[in-house]
Formats: sequence, C-alpha cells, structure tokens
Amino acid sequence: MNVIRLALDDSVAVACVPLSAGDIATCDGICVTARQAVDAGHKIAIRDIALGEPVFKYGLPIGHATQAIRAGDWVHSHNLATNLDANLDYTYDPQPNVAVAGQPESTFPGYVRGNGDVGVRNTLLIVPTVGCINGTARAIAREFEQTHGGFGHFDGVVVAEHPFGCSQLGGDLAATRTILQDIVCHPNAGGVLVMGLGCENNQLDALRDGLGWYDPARVKFMVAQDAKDELDEAARLLAELDQAASADARTDVPTSKLRVGVKCGGSDGFSGLTANPLVGRFADYLVGQGGSIVLTEVPEMFGAEQVLMARATDQAVFQKVVAMVNSFKDYFRGYGQPIYDNPSPGNKQGGITTLEEKSLGAIQKAGTSAVVDVLEYGQKATMAGVSLLSGPGNDLVSSTALACAGCQIVLFTTGRGTPFGTFVPTLKIATNTTLAERKPGWIDFDAGSLLTEPMAAVAPLFIDLVLQTAGGQPARNETSRMQQIAIFKDGVTE
Repeated sequence: MNVIRLALDDSVAVACVPLSAGDIATCDGICVTARQAVDAGHKIAIRDIALGEPVFKYGLPIGHATQAIRAGDWVHSHNLATNLDANLDYTYDPQPNVAVAGQPESTFPGYVRGNGDVGVRNTLLIVPTVGCINGTARAIAREFEQTHGGFGHFDGVVVAEHPFGCSQLGGDLAATRTILQDIVCHPNAGGVLVMGLGCENNQLDALRDGLGWYDPARVKFMVAQDAKDELDEAARLLAELDQAASADARTDVPTSKLRVGVKCGGSDGFSGLTANPLVGRFADYLVGQGGSIVLTEVPEMFGAEQVLMARATDQAVFQKVVAMVNSFKDYFRGYGQPIYDNPSPGNKQGGITTLEEKSLGAIQKAGTSAVVDVLEYGQKATMAGVSLLSGPGNDLVSSTALACAGCQIVLFTTGRGTPFGTFVPTLKIATNTTLAERKPGWIDFDAGSLLTEPMAAVAPLFIDLVLQTAGGQPARNETSRMQQIAIFKDGVTE
C-alpha cells in the first residue's frame, strides 16, 4: 500500500511516498497507474472525475474538478478549485459524538493554586504593559537569572514581550489589556511582575483593577517612571516572588484539571492523515477524563464548519458557532480581503489544494466529542468538553490566544516545521518522519509513524508524552526558550 484512501466514497487517495508516472498506486482494493508524478502528501485520482464534479476526500467534497480528471491523474490546483463562496444558511442537524467516556481516571503532578486552578509549570512571568519597556524587562530577567544562578525557585522565566499598549484606543486597547490580564492570571504562573512605564494608554492601574482574583503574594506591580532605580526595585520585588514560591511543590491532581489547546501550522498533505487525527485521539481521551479541549483558527474551520455545528450540544451553542463563523467572514470583508484566500504557498507545496481540504483535516484535532461552548478572543474556557475559540489562523496569535483561554499546554501539529512556542509548553507534532528526523530540536513527537503503525499503538505513546509534559517534562520550545506571545491587533493607533 503506497497511497491512503480516507473514506470509501473518496475519489482521491493520498500518496504516502513519491510516485513516478507509471507506478502502480494501491490501497484497500484500489489499483491505479499514476499518469504523472505525484509527490508524497499529494492526491491521486482513484477513479475518473468529470468536469465540474465534486472531488471527495474525508468522505466530503473538498472542491470541484476544473477539468476532466482521469484515474491516475495528479489532483491539485491545476484541476481542482474550491466550492466556497459567501455566507451560508446553516441548519442545526445534531449528530451523536462517538468519544469514549468512562475511562479509568488518571492523574498528573501539578501545582494547585489558591483559587483551585492547577498549573503544569511554576513559571516566573514578567509582563510589560507597553512595548516601550521590553528591553528593560529583558534586563530585569537576565539580572534575576544571574543573581539566582538560574530560575531560583521557579522552573522558568518568561518575558511576555509585545509591541502594544502605548497608543491604542477603544476595543483594540481593551483586547490587549484582556490578553495581558489572562497572562497574569494564568495557572502556570508561580509569580508575576507586571511592569508599566507610566505614560502609556494601557495604564497599570486599569489593568490591575480588571484582574479579578489574584494572590498578592504572587503578583507584584511596578511603574518604571515612579521608581528611583527600576532595576533595583524590580530585583526587590522578584526576590519577594521567589520567596513566595520557595515552598511550592507538585501534588497529584486529576487529569480533568487539564485544559489543552490544539492548533496546526505549516500543514501538509499528511496533516489530516497522521498528526491531526492523533491529536484528536488525545482530545477524545481528555474529554473522557473530564478535561477540556480548545480549538481555534476560525478561518481554518471555513468549509468544515458544518461538521462542528452538528456536534453542538444544543441550539444555543449551534447559534454561537454560526455567529463566530459569520463574524470572522465579516472581519475579512471589512478589510476588503478574500475570505477563502487560503491555503498558504507552503500548504500547497505540501499537497493541500483547497480551504475545504485544509479545514476538514484541521478540525480533526478536536476529536469527535460534543462542542460545548464558543469563546470570544481573550475569554477563558470553563466547561469540560470541546470549546471553539474565536481567533485567526496566525500561529503566534492563535497559540497565545489558546494559552490565554487558560490552556496549560498547546498541541501544535506541523508538516513544514516551526521553532515557535508560546508562554506555555507547546508540543510540536510532526506529520511526517522526514521532518521529525531533520528538525529534532523543534519536534516533540513523530506522528509520521502512523503511516506504518496502527493508531492503537501510537496513541498511548502520545497520551503519555502529554501527561509527562503536564508533570514537568520540558517541551522543546521550553528547552530552546522559544516562549513568545503575540496579540491580535484590530484597531486605530493614534
């Protein structure tokens, strides 16, 4: 078997290895001769497809043929185009989810916070209110690490650098403030120093007043313009935070306390075959444990949104999904941009042709469980099950948004590879073994093994990796200190 057909009704299969013209493509009773070269991850027609006929993958249409396609033809942008257009009329047609519940409850060692939330890390966070003092924040972090010979009583130090907060207005400023508040109150934070400059629109007092519950022994505030020596003042405050963390210890807590964000970046033709279904299997496991999965990247739901809508727990959740999808389409229109200008050049090089194809593969990361809630950007997940989070597809912005929804870990599938991680452990799952072997410093797990091994053998290894990470095993982005944030900007700068 050198190609994979994902559903019985499919008219295309995916090449597991590069095919040359004349090679025989075989899978589960299908046998066709390749009429052109087909790269690994790309599609080959396994039957004739007429001009204008829908092309099926995942058992669903991923577009239509723009010319007659013969069995054995390479199927890509030259003969396949999207079916997507304007807003659609949606009907709630609930489908039963098939996730397995009632599994034996598992635990992991985590940090229990004063409000009952649980962190998987005890990180020292330095959070500037404004980009003008990013350099000062970096200097403060360096001095702390030099003074303490490392991270002190913390297991890492992260500076939440960003370029905003100075001249923002209205809702744009409010969004920045909300994201920074989410970071300050994140359960992975063992100590936080919030730094203001003093003259910025994003005033420290306003940020502090909107925090809600926080432990004053764990969150300290400083305005640089008010301090005689801001480095000395910061060192004093960090010493207090370090002392507060000195007795912190992990304790066994139920896996139901986990909130895990799922996303993809640099997807390829294997994403929907290997890494995304593997993450989906973990999602079903975690929901079965009573935990939470958060899926974002709304533009990469376009074309597959009706699958998610059918999983909504009730009519109210269904309507929230509809509103989220249509709102993001309006956002594109508001800037005069095409709604379906996707996939990216890298996606296409990897074998993905249309947005429907990309989206149908992408939503597999959420598994098969019911959709229980829809979250606004910056809103925290509170319900067990699968929640959808409004946010763009941009890797940096969406990963940050997942963490700010309260996710302690982000699972990031990739076929092209990226070193990026956000301020929480960001596990990179390769869709193909070639990437995993070529970039071992980036990749945490090789899902390409699913091309030769059954899911039943691979999934337990991956679930164990996620739980080990929750228990303290560092992700690659932590050892390389690739721990960035990015904030979604949509507004006027004065």
